[in-house]
Amino acid sequence: MARWTTVPEWHSRMGRVGFGGAPIGNLFTAVTDEQAEAALEAAWAGGVRYFDTAPHYGLGLSERRIGSAVRAWPRREVVISTKVGRLLMPRCPPRARDDDVFEVPGSLERFWDFSLDGMRRSLEDSLSRLGLDRVDIVLAHDPDLFDPAATEMAVESLVRLRAEGLSAAIGIGTNSSEYVKDYLPELDFVLLAGRHNLLEHEAIEDFLDPALASGTVVVLGGVLASGLLATEPESSSRYDRTASREVLSRVRAIASICLDYKCSLLQAALAFPFQHPAVNSILLGMRSRSEVRENLLALADSPPPGLWSALVQSGLVDGRAIRVLPRLPD
Repeated sequence: MARWTTVPEWHSRMGRVGFGGAPIGNLFTAVTDEQAEAALEAAWAGGVRYFDTAPHYGLGLSERRIGSAVRAWPRREVVISTKVGRLLMPRCPPRARDDDVFEVPGSLERFWDFSLDGMRRSLEDSLSRLGLDRVDIVLAHDPDLFDPAATEMAVESLVRLRAEGLSAAIGIGTNSSEYVKDYLPELDFVLLAGRHNLLEHEAIEDFLDPALASGTVVVLGGVLASGLLATEPESSSRYDRTASREVLSRVRAIASICLDYKCSLLQAALAFPFQHPAVNSILLGMRSRSEVRENLLALADSPPPGLWSALVQSGLVDGRAIRVLPRLPD
């Protein structure tokens, strides 16, 4: 890895798959404490050691649930990332429901703050909810959504936090790929969601290739396209919003080729990101024990190498995404 003479301790523990904490923050629909605990325990039992969360996810609910689980595990074996940039403050008067996409009471509201003091306060609050004295990775959360100019402030604040020993690694968590490359030399880590999967390849040139050159650790979220790539879709399936006929047609065409190669759509979707050598891990948002087990089982079975050539030749996949050559037999 270009920027380190030895692999950082947190990086050596991450593995290929991480647990994304948004769904157990009641993203779109409520998850009980028991269901969240079962999902987390299934992930741990299945070998997952990287867990990502944020104050934004359920107004702190995800952090509390992950913190409760992590405290029962050997801390030295777990990698935890959380995010800064959205401070949670009491809402006056409170609302019955959060005004974002989380099914939680609206007793708190979010305030953007990427200043050093704001980030320190956000991290302190997160550590309190997690019940931990440290996290391994601190990420600025969607600074471009607040103001593209805020990214520079966010990175400067993160560098200070790392220098002060408040985090082993720093990075950005975002859905936008095009602006991050300007900050790669200063970042250890980037979590990019929804911009590189079997349906979207826009991040190859403007992010993945530069990240590979810089040695920045890359984790991809949204590799199942909001669940659209988990199984052959119905007409009502969502992809950021309700999927268009064109998108549904592409997914069905990909699924058909997968079938020809005796591979499930889910297997292909989970394996695809790793065909570009910049990708270190994928982050899967999971809300139940069954989802965790299904995903880990699919990840354990690699698609036949010929699948990627067939998808590229069909025009369904950008050939620049397929960089990892199959291992030749000894």
